[in-house]
Amino acid sequence: MSSQNLPIGVFDSGVGGLTVLKALQQKLPQESFLYFGDTAHVPYGDRPPHEIQSLGRQILDWLVQQPVKMAIMACNTSSAVALDVVRNEFSIPILGVILPGAKAAVKQGRRIGVIATPATVGSDCYRKAILEIDPEVEVFQVACPEFVPLIEANRVADPKTPSIVWNRLQPLVEAGIDTLVYGCTHYPHLSQVIQDLLPNRITLVDPAVHMAAAATQELELLNLKSGKRHPSTRFFVSGSPEQFARSSRGCLGFTPEVRAVALPGISIEAATPDLSTAIL
Repeated sequence: MSSQNLPIGVFDSGVGGLTVLKALQQKLPQESFLYFGDTAHVPYGDRPPHEIQSLGRQILDWLVQQPVKMAIMACNTSSAVALDVVRNEFSIPILGVILPGAKAAVKQGRRIGVIATPATVGSDCYRKAILEIDPEVEVFQVACPEFVPLIEANRVADPKTPSIVWNRLQPLVEAGIDTLVYGCTHYPHLSQVIQDLLPNRITLVDPAVHMAAAATQELELLNLKSGKRHPSTRFFVSGSPEQFARSSRGCLGFTPEVRAVALPGISIEAATPDLSTAIL
């Protein structure tokens, strides 16, 4: 198979990266994709950088073996603390979501709020990227450790969810932000809740859309765009295929066929397996 017709690898800690996958599919309808959710180790946001880097490295090893022609870190946490460390270790292009999101935010506002995982906020990557583009804007960041477990547990519609979300958004609203960046690819799953809570004056930025545009540009630059008439998408996880299939249905609009994959190079302790009561 020629390089052009190889799939694009997309990976995240769980279902969050599906927001990036959908944006990529809309922008690149002739491309095939291979999606990997590292559900055995979700959430990433509370893990130290060396663990996130190790997980990213092992997933990329597996993706290259499939093979894929490009890898997308559809995870802000991985993009924040692992991308620059591991991208030069692989021969395929590897893209992250931070820079596309930062560029889009600067075009929208002057007082930019970022909601993200503790690891992403701790890396200060969004603030640095935004201020490098425009040092005159103000950036306000809030860590939201509850959001990913809540989404992975398929509890978005729980009646307690709005109060949990508002607890994190309130400081940003009080700071007078005019733009809010989803600094985690899971968070668009909460978009309806967030939109209902925020004043209309605040513009929402989903980096997934801008990531898809960046990937398209990279494929064109490297002459890697596919001409397939019948592209495909395959789903793999490191944890429970059944749980991922249930959690992903709302985003995908169908129940995907999911295969479990054991990555022998990963010996990092798994996160709490039962996310259904982790927050609520």
